[in-house]
Amino acid sequence: MEYTHLGRTGLTVSRLCLGTMNFGPHTEEAEAHRLMDTAHERGINFFDTANSYGRDSEGRLRGRTEEIIGRWFAKGGGRRERTVLATKVYGDMGTWPNESRLSALAVRKAVEASLRRLQTDHIDLYQMHHIDRDTPWEEIWQAMEVLVAQGKITYVGSSNFAGWHIAQAQETARARHFLGLVSEQSLYNLLDRTIELEVVPALQHYGLGLLPWSPLRSGLLGGILRKEREGTRDRSAMPHASELLARHRDRIQAYEDFAAELGADPADLALAWLLSRPAVTAPVIGPRTAAHLDAAIGALDLKLDQKTLDHLDELFPGHRPAPEDYAW
Repeated sequence: MEYTHLGRTGLTVSRLCLGTMNFGPHTEEAEAHRLMDTAHERGINFFDTANSYGRDSEGRLRGRTEEIIGRWFAKGGGRRERTVLATKVYGDMGTWPNESRLSALAVRKAVEASLRRLQTDHIDLYQMHHIDRDTPWEEIWQAMEVLVAQGKITYVGSSNFAGWHIAQAQETARARHFLGLVSEQSLYNLLDRTIELEVVPALQHYGLGLLPWSPLRSGLLGGILRKEREGTRDRSAMPHASELLARHRDRIQAYEDFAAELGADPADLALAWLLSRPAVTAPVIGPRTAAHLDAAIGALDLKLDQKTLDHLDELFPGHRPAPEDYAW
């Protein structure tokens, strides 16, 4: 396993982050525990979850994923001590006021509930799952400062923020002499490169680590056409993939052909590309089995030369930083 620092911090994390969103709805608890044990065995020390993960198709069972992780921690054996634990706050956890978003009261209630579900006394990276346009930054940072002082959280991150939200957050934190954000978790993959306009430049300027979610874009970059031909495509695992596949089929076919020329698995190629990108700390991977996990780890051994990177840019054009991307 390879390791790096999370953004400008001294915190050491693995170059792959174990995403747990499938735990509960798609991955049974026993298998989830085996996956987390396997991740540790393979050297992955960075796990990501959210307070709202685990809900079923009817919106029930919010928090189930954190509970699954908490019962795994409770087994002992250094499981919690060896894990850099990231979770998120913002999602709707009930129908009563202040059971969602980022008011000081909502944050206080949410962190206490997450700590109970996770069976731990602290969260290493507490991420805001979305921007809350109704709560001022002074209130948010005051709430986070209290949690840091209490030892309940160590670092603060964001997720799904625009570039100007990151700048706004950091400048307010600077005025309060607070560390502010240390990471941003964004949709980023070969098919989705919009954050290169303003989010990535903001992350580089402020020294935040980038944690790309959906690195294989619902499986589209994981050899979906080959699996379709072989009859091994899991349609239940990618409920939104069909529409995207119809839109991008030609490019994805060219991509899979190129991966075959390189002798690389398409999923490895997609992850290796992300690992080569500026500001990226660790893609968030969501394996369902130990075999999927081992396959993802194989991407760490795939090093891409400039010719390969240039061809991937031809297949999936990206963006220059704004405003040069669209002006001068």
